[in-house]
Amino acid sequence: MNRTGENGNVPGRSNRFFQKGDYWYYSTREGVDIGPFDTFQEAETGASDFIDFIIHAEPSVVETLEKYGRAAA
Repeated sequence: MNRTGENGNVPGRSNRFFQKGDYWYYSTREGVDIGPFDTFQEAETGASDFIDFIIHAEPSVVETLEKYGRAAA
């Protein structure tokens, strides 16, 4: 399924959730790994909250996150 604003073929998607040891993390589209969370469900909630933040953030905030995400990768 295409996301809002996407046209044409659906691009490949990667699983944004992963586990290291006993903790869960998620990766953002900007290249930042966020966590740790005690459970997968907490990581899902964190990712949802992050998406809501990005949707409502000023463009300069998103640009800064993308800049530092690329630098950390």
